[in-house]
Amino acid sequence: MRILVGRSWGRGLALAPWATGAAHRSLPGPGSWAPDRSYSSADLKEKLDMSRFSVENIRNFSIIAHVDHGKSTLADRLLELTGTIDKTKTNKQVLDKLQVERERGITVKAQTASLFYTWEGKQYLLNLIDTPGHVDFSYEVSRSLSACQGVLLVVDANEISAKLGTNVESVLQAVIERIPHPNVHRKNPLRALVFDSTFDQYRGVIANVALFDGVVSKGDKVVSAHTKKTYEVNEVGILNPNEQSTQKLYAGQVGYLIAGMKDVTEAQIGDTLYLHKQPVEPLPGFKSAKPMVFAGMYPVDQSEYNNLKSAIEKLTLNDSSVTVHRDSSLALGAGWRLGFLGLLHMEVFNQRLEQEYNASVILTTPTVPYKAVLSSAKLIKEYREKEITIINPAQFPDKSKVTEYLEPVVLGTIITPDEYTGKIMMLCEARRAIQKSMMFIDQNRVMLKYLFPLNEIVVDFYDSLKSLSSGYASFDYEDAGYQTAELVKMDILLNGNTVEELVTVVHKDKAYSVGKVVCERLKDSLPRQLFEIAIQAAIGSKVIARETVKAYRKNVLAKCYGGDITRKMKLLKRQAEGKKKLRKIGNIEVPKEAFIKVLKTQSDK
Repeated sequence: MRILVGRSWGRGLALAPWATGAAHRSLPGPGSWAPDRSYSSADLKEKLDMSRFSVENIRNFSIIAHVDHGKSTLADRLLELTGTIDKTKTNKQVLDKLQVERERGITVKAQTASLFYTWEGKQYLLNLIDTPGHVDFSYEVSRSLSACQGVLLVVDANEISAKLGTNVESVLQAVIERIPHPNVHRKNPLRALVFDSTFDQYRGVIANVALFDGVVSKGDKVVSAHTKKTYEVNEVGILNPNEQSTQKLYAGQVGYLIAGMKDVTEAQIGDTLYLHKQPVEPLPGFKSAKPMVFAGMYPVDQSEYNNLKSAIEKLTLNDSSVTVHRDSSLALGAGWRLGFLGLLHMEVFNQRLEQEYNASVILTTPTVPYKAVLSSAKLIKEYREKEITIINPAQFPDKSKVTEYLEPVVLGTIITPDEYTGKIMMLCEARRAIQKSMMFIDQNRVMLKYLFPLNEIVVDFYDSLKSLSSGYASFDYEDAGYQTAELVKMDILLNGNTVEELVTVVHKDKAYSVGKVVCERLKDSLPRQLFEIAIQAAIGSKVIARETVKAYRKNVLAKCYGGDITRKMKLLKRQAEGKKKLRKIGNIEVPKEAFIKVLKTQSDK
């Protein structure tokens, strides 16, 4: 593990020289508080007087790294070193409080912890924010950085071991030496940035705030710059890493605030809070989260609709980056169309629903948001805009109505051992990717950059990449806007009737292969009827793939023992005429299990 400490991003080969070296550190022993005593993270039992920490002795920092590079492990060692938690063998992922985080070994939600550290006779307040590493949770990272003046960047090396605790104390000293203190003014009117929030069913919204100016204490009346609503502050405090109430919070400090907000939407991320009679210019917020993947979500049993609705509402209160729109389906009933930041984000959300709320759901195949440029003034007037965004494939407009379609693209970065480069390049080309660069990082590793259509990587690209590289390749991506594409809406028909739940948008060149796969899987999933079922994939009126579910054949000759052959022919002819009639008027009932099977296996193709 290599750790760089500073105000800007970069790559390095070892712990920076200024971060090494011995220094004396002392923490006070247990006992009652004294006026001249240094605070210890291990001994917080009373309300703290946060005025003791001058701005010059405060450092606000985040830990940044690629997924699975040891951010949470380093955070554990820093918490132990400062006495925030006891040093035991069971201290693993202390700041990862969700079950899904512990099971997957990843950080999903940024967590804050205030650490007290004495060095060279001065006591420092170090506010640590542990951030996620996966690109799907980059929104959490951007919010965390807004409250920080510097970062720890973790990369591979040998000089420091967070797992063993080797040289970790030098990291804290480097934080103090290299990261600047906040540039704030305590005598100015209050300006507090809301950078995160959680919901507690008993106390309401708990807003994580970074104070840029002024002071806030219990009893103050604060106003939201976003909603203009006024609230009375019930409690303020720091996270250590659990909530520890304090007398006040001062400019430069990071903590939490409870003010009777009943809904997380009231604590808008990026909002500025100020005192009731002292309005201020709001702080610059951050861009709203932009969903990159959409999927339909339905209860397995419609009787569970209200329970699932309640579970989704509670979970989205703690994850404001998920968008929710009501939706309905003839086959699956009432449900929702949810927007996520990526496929892992969707999987984690679904897993949290199951674990935390015991909810069982059907998720449709994930899709990406496409755009269409309308062709006529009449349509532009109808939609009130020239360029429309489509998140539901069933609403994809016909080619006759648009001048061009646009699909989202991402810039993907793949790092792999060079022996797998050829296979990975073939995989990328098969996904319509355009190579942007190829660079050898060292003698054995290659970094490839490709421009990918998002819909080509959203379902199974990562699994395919890991399989081809025996698990060694890593993949990350960032939004790269939209590009023109030849897209078509592919309908799936059962005896001529469109199945709305299985409508997909595909690239023109891949329509046949995708349609053939869906038809084959439907054939394997649908129960046989007394009549034949035609399964078709079609683009407009043109059928591009077809499968047939054969009818059950009743043995109408069972009672014919010998006799004239013409009698048997009459019975067979009558049966054939009856089947023709059934095929015309037969109403196919598709069991929900068939949809579940097709929707699940589509994501495994």
